[in-house]
Amino acid sequence: MNNNFNINIYFCSTFFYTVAGRQTRAYRITTKEAIMARDVFKEQIVKREPGLKNRLIKGGVIFLIVLLFFLISPFAGQFTMIIIAALGFGAYFLFGYLNVEYEYIFTNGELDIDCIYSKSRRKRQFSGVVRDFEIMAHVEDRNHASEFNAANETKDYTSGKIKDNTYAFLAAYKGKRLKIIIEPDEVMVQAFSTVITPRKFFKKQ
Repeated sequence: MNNNFNINIYFCSTFFYTVAGRQTRAYRITTKEAIMARDVFKEQIVKREPGLKNRLIKGGVIFLIVLLFFLISPFAGQFTMIIIAALGFGAYFLFGYLNVEYEYIFTNGELDIDCIYSKSRRKRQFSGVVRDFEIMAHVEDRNHASEFNAANETKDYTSGKIKDNTYAFLAAYKGKRLKIIIEPDEVMVQAFSTVITPRKFFKKQ
């Protein structure tokens, strides 16, 4: 018997082979089928880039602290250092809420979005089943603007800049119809495409 093998390597390091001289039928498993056949867990962190609003808030807070120091210190006496410390702590706490990251967590067809403040405090912003999204398309896709305009609110969980991978989806959450803007990488987009139908998910070409 000829023991030579023709080996083809596909997704997930799965091997398919045909033994020479024998009628062996091998099926190629697509990426989509392979993902659906096992548990899928993907996560991605997107840092919110400081915008003009954040810079104005920080500048305003610093100016206010300096102003209060000069106004209060002549009358505070021995409590001056305590007041300075309190103002500094307040500014640190506020600046922490301006240091924002978003985490996308995709688990077996469900998407969770968390907001992380100052790399420590976390708050859930959205949780839903991807296949239940009404529609998903690039945020600048004019062909579906009327559908997104029907949303009750718009939530932006991106870096703050529109890119090729800036998508919006329409979904129900806590009794509201939301337009949610995210910035998934290619791996996350591929995971979405395994559970949401092409008639709902319009990838940017």
